[in-house]
Amino acid sequence: MKKLVIALGVSVLLGACAGGMGMSGSGSSGMSSNPMVGGAAMYPTKDIVDNAVNSKDHTTLVAAVKAADLVGTLKSPGPFTVFAPTNAAFAALPAGTVDTLLKPENKPTLTKVLTYHVVPGKMDGPALMSAINAGGGKAVLKTASGGTLTATMSGGNVMVTDAKGGTAMVTIANVYQSNGVIHVVNKVLLPG
Repeated sequence: MKKLVIALGVSVLLGACAGGMGMSGSGSSGMSSNPMVGGAAMYPTKDIVDNAVNSKDHTTLVAAVKAADLVGTLKSPGPFTVFAPTNAAFAALPAGTVDTLLKPENKPTLTKVLTYHVVPGKMDGPALMSAINAGGGKAVLKTASGGTLTATMSGGNVMVTDAKGGTAMVTIANVYQSNGVIHVVNKVLLPG
């Protein structure tokens, strides 16, 4: 069960890599048409894996999912909400971090980092904003790894803060998949 939850979380993360819309209204709205992500169309009828592999902005994330041996489980039904970091977000980590995480001996750590970006359930933009409002300006989200993320608003942007105090901005929101929704973020979120 735990492996399935982790795998599903990663699949949502991959789905995030596949595309999205801005919650601030800068992109298309609704589920009827997904935006292009990483130069590729994102199809709400496809699962996270089938979409993510086509995004040129998420090749690092896809490589990480493969290294964590989570690809086989990423076609699960979910639903999941994934906060998907771009290649640029991974590149902003300290030198050598990604290479170190991709080593076979670091698979448990890599899995924890990937599943930290996944929240079980479907929390699209309206649901996320509703949770932020209901929480008096913040929503605490339980991740598939067992940690928490805190979502807040800053101007018209949704911000997601990790356990270490790092903050990522949702740059593309509401990328719908057959097994969840993806929100592309500009930073890698790190568990405590």
